[in-house]
Amino acid sequence: MCGRFAFYSAHQAVRDLFGVAGAPEVAPHWNIAPTQYVPVVRTDASGARRLAMLYWGLVPSWAKEKSLGARMINARAETLADKPSFRTALRRRRCLVLANGYYEWQKREGAKQPYYIRLASDEPFGMAGLWESWIEREGEPPLESCTIVTTAADPSIAPIHDRMPVVMRPEHHGAWLDPRVQDPAVLAPLLVPRPGSAFALVPVSRRVNNARNDGPELLEPEEGK
Repeated sequence: MCGRFAFYSAHQAVRDLFGVAGAPEVAPHWNIAPTQYVPVVRTDASGARRLAMLYWGLVPSWAKEKSLGARMINARAETLADKPSFRTALRRRRCLVLANGYYEWQKREGAKQPYYIRLASDEPFGMAGLWESWIEREGEPPLESCTIVTTAADPSIAPIHDRMPVVMRPEHHGAWLDPRVQDPAVLAPLLVPRPGSAFALVPVSRRVNNARNDGPELLEPEEGK
């Protein structure tokens, strides 16, 4: 699962890593929660990569209510091609959700311990995502929303949680974002866990449990954890 994450990289890092030209600045946030707007990279009709801010919680085009999105913040990689909510987006509407790290909670006696999980290199990364467009009323602008694709956790991360977001390798960005690639069998090999050795797992304060807390202090390691 991925229920909270952080994104705070400088504008130039986004341009360099994701190949987005003319992208607007994105305000830094250290505790992004579902139903907030999140930065994603996707391709436009010409094939150019563009940065967009999408509602986190996928609302399918056929949904009757926006509230459905709050239950669809994640999509399991293993069933994307079969689920009606995701199978068309898998073929036609893929994106990368930009992050510097994500939070996960380890079950312990008494209370859950939050961890901030980032690349050991401390570089930003793209999480595999899907997006949709939904219109509540005719004549109104569409709501564009997204979900983060998850997979089975690497063994080194599994003691914290058995699922993790698909942290896309940079060399796979092109295939994932290419709208000409539509065969689920071709896309499936991209949706695998990154090795645990690529990550740093940092125990952090339970202040992150409250989505109203949002600042770089949330990333500070908790001593003795």
